[in-house]
Amino acid sequence: MSRFHEYQVVGRKLPSEKDVAPKLYRMRIFAPNEVVAKSRFWYFLKKLRKVKKAAGEIVSINQIFEKRPEQIKNFGIWIRYDSRSGTHNMYKEYRGMSRVEAVGQCYQDMAARHRARFSSVQIIRVAEVKSADIRRQYIRQLLNNKLSFPLPHRVQRTEKSQRRLFIAKRPTTFY
Repeated sequence: MSRFHEYQVVGRKLPSEKDVAPKLYRMRIFAPNEVVAKSRFWYFLKKLRKVKKAAGEIVSINQIFEKRPEQIKNFGIWIRYDSRSGTHNMYKEYRGMSRVEAVGQCYQDMAARHRARFSSVQIIRVAEVKSADIRRQYIRQLLNNKLSFPLPHRVQRTEKSQRRLFIAKRPTTFY
């Protein structure tokens, strides 16, 4: 179970005599729950347009689910984050089963490498990237179909009849 969910939030400015049918704004937001998703929606909308929560309304909020959650995919994530010294733009790549999983990895990575908190990271765009278009070497090395991981120091299992609870020598774990 992932910590984040992907929500589609649609909102607008409240209708008035001057503007009877205000423009609708739709955002895809990654958040732990609907309350945080609504809050982030108003945070971004206030930055992008002159609409704040007191003078606006949420029309709908829906959770978006992955189309193919059983297949591994490559994701490119464009982010903006506030560090101690300023605001930076960044592009990162991750491999995961879903967009939500990739975004979760991104937040963990930003916290580990840059000490960036959830509130200081803004996800601009998340896109599925084809294997041929991968830019980062640390993801490209995982695309090899002959990829294998060594299994060092394995303890060989003995037959049940030959197994003892206490043995006089240590097991050999190399080949």
